[in-house]
Amino acid sequence: MLKLTDNDFLRLVEFIKTNYGINLEKKRVLIEGRLTGIVSSSGFDNFTDYINYALSDSSGKETIRLVNKLTTNHTFFMREPEHFKFLESTVLPYIESSVRDKDARIWCAASSTGQEPYTIAMTIDEYFGGRKADWDTTILATDLDTDVLRTAKAGIYSKEMLEGLPSKWVDNYFKRIDSDNYQVIDRIRSEVVFKKFNLMDPIVCKKPFDLISCRNVMIYFDAQTKNALIERFYDVTKKGGYLFIGHAENVSRDTRYSYIKPAIYRREK
Repeated sequence: MLKLTDNDFLRLVEFIKTNYGINLEKKRVLIEGRLTGIVSSSGFDNFTDYINYALSDSSGKETIRLVNKLTTNHTFFMREPEHFKFLESTVLPYIESSVRDKDARIWCAASSTGQEPYTIAMTIDEYFGGRKADWDTTILATDLDTDVLRTAKAGIYSKEMLEGLPSKWVDNYFKRIDSDNYQVIDRIRSEVVFKKFNLMDPIVCKKPFDLISCRNVMIYFDAQTKNALIERFYDVTKKGGYLFIGHAENVSRDTRYSYIKPAIYRREK
């Protein structure tokens, strides 16, 4: 396998951290493993020439390809199920009782291959039932990685990937497309709008959110980057709205959010 020089490693770490907030200082082996194939397939025999090429590509396509390779996208349906139980028992009843225009504002800020926003959409469908027709429950789902966004939009998953879901949900919300794969039904897929977004960019929205879910991505950020992002989330959270983070993550004691329970916060003011 090709080896990164110290200079190439530092260049990549600095580039990814500066532009996308992700800290890869302890991920040298991961970087080498993920980039070796792409370097060879691009016709280069060393990292230095490939990195020079990728970072100077005026079209931006090779830069995006590089970033897609280095971002981590591990997710599955019903991951950290406590959040979905709380969504059904607390967040959705609050939204139903307080949102007068019936426009629920929900943002899944690190959607990866789509399992999280689709789980949210299915939870919403289960909660509202026949009342859902009166509501706009469209979920905004964003990610930095264009490859995983394509997978998410297609909504196709193997049988093994559905194992964490209730059998009733598999029957109601998926259609079998071949012997090994299922696709999220059109009605649920239409509830999720996938878009590319870099969490380091300014957050611009027409209306604040009732729920922001940003789980298991800030673990790759340093404390300063993470805390700044959380405070920007606060600015676009509706009064009474919630923030979900990953259970392996934490929020600074100086945050304006109020702590509700592990990995769940609320904007009180």
